[in-house]
Amino acid sequence: MADRVTVIGWDGSPLTAAARSALGAATLVAGAAHHLALPEVPPNAERVRLGSVALAARRIAAHRGTAVVLADGDPGFFGVVRTLRAPEFGLEVEVVPAVSSVAAAFARAGMPWDDAHVVVAHRRTLRRAVNVCRAHTKVAVLTSPGAGPAELGLLLEGVHRTFVICEELGTQREQVTVVTSDKAADHTWRDPNVVIVVGGAVAPGVPAEGGGWIAGRDPGAGPRGWTQPDERYGGDLGEGETQLLRASQLARLGPRVGDLVWDIGCGGGAFATEAARAGAAVIAVDREADACARAVAVARSFGVQLQTVHGSAPHVLENLPEPDVVRIGGGGAAVVSAVADRRPRRIVTHAATRDAAERVGRDLSEHGYDVECALLQSVQLDTRHWTETERSVAFLLSGVLPDRPDRSP
Repeated sequence: MADRVTVIGWDGSPLTAAARSALGAATLVAGAAHHLALPEVPPNAERVRLGSVALAARRIAAHRGTAVVLADGDPGFFGVVRTLRAPEFGLEVEVVPAVSSVAAAFARAGMPWDDAHVVVAHRRTLRRAVNVCRAHTKVAVLTSPGAGPAELGLLLEGVHRTFVICEELGTQREQVTVVTSDKAADHTWRDPNVVIVVGGAVAPGVPAEGGGWIAGRDPGAGPRGWTQPDERYGGDLGEGETQLLRASQLARLGPRVGDLVWDIGCGGGAFATEAARAGAAVIAVDREADACARAVAVARSFGVQLQTVHGSAPHVLENLPEPDVVRIGGGGAAVVSAVADRRPRRIVTHAATRDAAERVGRDLSEHGYDVECALLQSVQLDTRHWTETERSVAFLLSGVLPDRPDRSP
């Protein structure tokens, strides 16, 4: 095993005294081509081109001498330190940090970033990174080949965002470009790059993301509770659409950051808004244009983002991006079948009668879903006189796809 392993962050600035000292004593240096070309790299040191960090870690673990790993930005922030410290390599490392590429990108843009989400996009996580960009107003995306600004723009179709694209930060070829998301695919971008994705309306009086005490989205923003009383959404939300039913649907779907939720038959936008408050990206679908407009207004009043699609299911679903979880508020058996054909991890819907519930349950089972059904009954009481004021009954159905484990990405 190497006698000493030092990880040096590089942001284009002159190396610190500690970094120069460690590099001068190195008998093995690992890094990208531009790192290995630095004049401070000892001419007699073994040089390892850093492609796979795991392969480099094995090489370092077998080395007898002093090793240095050079990495862009802060190597402890989505960087090489995590892999080097993995138990299978047994490496203890010292870290000389530099300014992270995310911090540098926001500095070039002249923007604060304590209220930003930071995500990594590669081929395996690109879709989830895009969903975060759909759901939140400020996101920094650390890209990779095949999951860069062009791919982000293409997958954000229908959602307007502004991209601040920072290419090759810290080098002589550094360039910062501002484009709209629909134009990002018209260019070829140099790696590595960081994309700052901004946009989306926040309602007057609703705190912006980041409440000044926690990085990213403030989980305490807005009223408490997974669901809100129907009055917060304008009163009558349709047959069977109660606060208790929405709470049960949310509990079964479990929408979270990185998910894309379809809300089919969104009505006044109550469920869509509550799913968006959980941090998920939401596409709300309804055949009534007025319902779509209400959903947008309700979401804006809570300071969350959602996309609406006006049209009748199942036909309007054909060109929508793949969902993680789906709530079906209406549309019948044809819509349930069309949704199940897209294989989301979880589906939830409700029925007014047992016969209707059995038909939906059989359809979900035939599509390979594990089905649960519960009869929900809620009775609202006037607590001044403890008299019944309203009663509601619905069959809640949920389907879970057993061959799609609920894990990220």
